[in-house]
Amino acid sequence: MTDLIIIGAGCAGLTAAIYAQRAGLQTILLEENFYGGQIALTNEIENYPAIPSITGPELAQQLYGQAESLGAQIRFEMVTQAELTSHPKIITTNVGRYEAKAVIVANGAKRRKLGCPGEAELSGRGVSYCATCDGAFFRGKDVAIVGGGNTALEDALFLSNVCRTVFLIHRRDTFRGEKSLAERVRQRENIHLLYDSTVTEIRGDAAVSAAVIQNLKTGAQQELPVSAVFIAIGLMPENGIFSRQLPLDENGYFLAGEDCKTPLAGVFVAGDCRTKPLRQIVTAAADGAVAGYQAASYIG
Repeated sequence: MTDLIIIGAGCAGLTAAIYAQRAGLQTILLEENFYGGQIALTNEIENYPAIPSITGPELAQQLYGQAESLGAQIRFEMVTQAELTSHPKIITTNVGRYEAKAVIVANGAKRRKLGCPGEAELSGRGVSYCATCDGAFFRGKDVAIVGGGNTALEDALFLSNVCRTVFLIHRRDTFRGEKSLAERVRQRENIHLLYDSTVTEIRGDAAVSAAVIQNLKTGAQQELPVSAVFIAIGLMPENGIFSRQLPLDENGYFLAGEDCKTPLAGVFVAGDCRTKPLRQIVTAAADGAVAGYQAASYIG
């Protein structure tokens, strides 16, 4: 038995742990993969208040270290079952069983997939969802990146520093990301923009050798010889395990307001997993602070 269990050790979860520990709670964080969440997959962060520039892994490490120094227990286990209506709450993982007075779900979201032929077959062999993780494997080579938001723009800039040519493929004629990022991308000589286009197939035998691109306005297709395809077309939540106990919107995000409360007493949600107009590091940190405070108030 512990006071609080937090599911997910991304920015929201780690921030919640910091606030909960400072409020005197005993906190356990459960994380399936690696701490930091989307932060750890971001090369450079330039929009966090008071920090002009910091790498994602560095910020993730600082958050992790702060939560751990305050006494939060961070365990790398996969949650397989959650009984959120019970008192106490019961969380089962691939390692064991936990009981807690309150639970914060901050499991974030994962990268969305294209769903085209060749994507699954060549995943890990040139198809990647993390440019900062895998970009160095394609140093000096030609690569493609798919997307038009901040992540795609940031990834394109990162890849342009290590790859010979970067083809940025976007299904619209304008970018959804920040104007400053888009302008930097346009000025980078080795980034080639392919507007109004989508990837219909990824080809290769042992590894990626080409991407088939279709222009959505003309219907014309071309085969683009590349060694890798990086996919950055947005996020999707992984809330299915909680869907029978907590309400979700049509896209699978938790229906919860800025107070991070759910219909279940003692259960809160925070970060990218809940419905919101903006998903950024600063909004995840804000959610974590609110959820940590709410959990402490509930237990108190």
